[in-house]
Amino acid sequence: MKKTIFVIADHPMSPSGVGIQTKYMIEAMLKTGKYRFVCFGGAIKHENYNPVKTEEFGDDFIVYPVDGYGNPDMVRSLIRKERPDMLWFMTDPRFWGWLWEIEDEIRPLMPMVYYHVWDNYPFPRYNKPHYMSCDVIATISEVTDDIVKTVAPEVESFYVPHAVNTNIFSKIGDADMRAFKQEFFKEEEGKFVFFWNNRNARRKQSGSLLFWFKEFLDKVGHDKAMLLMHTDTKDPNGQDLEIIVRELELDQGQVKFSTAKLPATSMSMLYNAADCTISVSDAEGFGLATLESLACATPIIATKTGGLQQQLTDGERQFGISLEPASRAVIGSQEIPYIYEDRLNKDDVINALVSMYEMPKEERQKMGDDARQHVLEKYSLEVYAKRWEEVLDHIIEKHGSWETRKNYSHWSLGEVK
Repeated sequence: MKKTIFVIADHPMSPSGVGIQTKYMIEAMLKTGKYRFVCFGGAIKHENYNPVKTEEFGDDFIVYPVDGYGNPDMVRSLIRKERPDMLWFMTDPRFWGWLWEIEDEIRPLMPMVYYHVWDNYPFPRYNKPHYMSCDVIATISEVTDDIVKTVAPEVESFYVPHAVNTNIFSKIGDADMRAFKQEFFKEEEGKFVFFWNNRNARRKQSGSLLFWFKEFLDKVGHDKAMLLMHTDTKDPNGQDLEIIVRELELDQGQVKFSTAKLPATSMSMLYNAADCTISVSDAEGFGLATLESLACATPIIATKTGGLQQQLTDGERQFGISLEPASRAVIGSQEIPYIYEDRLNKDDVINALVSMYEMPKEERQKMGDDARQHVLEKYSLEVYAKRWEEVLDHIIEKHGSWETRKNYSHWSLGEVK
């Protein structure tokens, strides 16, 4: 009999990183024939709130559109209706306070499994109550895994890094790429192309990159290279990039914006068209854009922070240029009292751009080919599916649910001093 997993995350049909990884996990587990999924699909605006099923999986994959990520009463209602064997949830812990508050109602019936990301050190001791409210934590990066094992060693955790579809994000033949470049770049054809694919948000350092890119062009020539930025130039959480480009006089082909929402196949073409992909974020939990680039055999320049660190090298080979943070600022808020922001030095970024630009084409291509092999070995959908099957099978066997629930007690003994 199939086990039912209750998922709360971004809508699994949405293009967000959380949505994509949730969909990958669900589809992989459905193909095993062991599981069915009922989901709260959140974090997007819905046209209606009717349950959604797929033609391929029918009742084994049902998505209930919700605002935000739902609420306690909605969770209680679905649990009564579906009697799931596990609750699996994913995204930033700031969204889950309300869910952990009712863990005493959920965990006597089923294990709570949290797929967790955390961007940086110092160890967030303030997260321990959250971690202790879970039966199992799956971690997306080596940084996150170290943090969970240090802050809450009592909680079982498993390292399950994100994945990329290496059939879609792959190396494209020279003939196809020549035709694409002639159409897409037109008068900019022949320039060295740097690619930046991120949300235009403060931590992504989009404005800083434009200022640094101008200084790079001042060194090598404004007709030699261009920066393609796939982003929303008017994102309210970021800077007005169009104004910056005009002010810096980079509006003569030095910077090109791609603002349309594109399917994965088109994004793969852009990665292939680029000579190098850049990420200068001051914090990055994983960094799917750089992983997609590496899968397309395009090397990267990236900040050595968060999940980006493990993409840049396998310990022996380098898949781009890693940028050591020049300083670490401790920032925070009422919800997150402290965390590092890894700030880059301008000259380090400009020197990396120059180094990649001047690197012999054969060396850069070898770096890209090695990168794709690294992705196939560690971050493919096949690796991701196998790991999730191992983890979920283990949880079902060890923890049970409802009448077979094990390893959970709703009370504990402590010493009052």
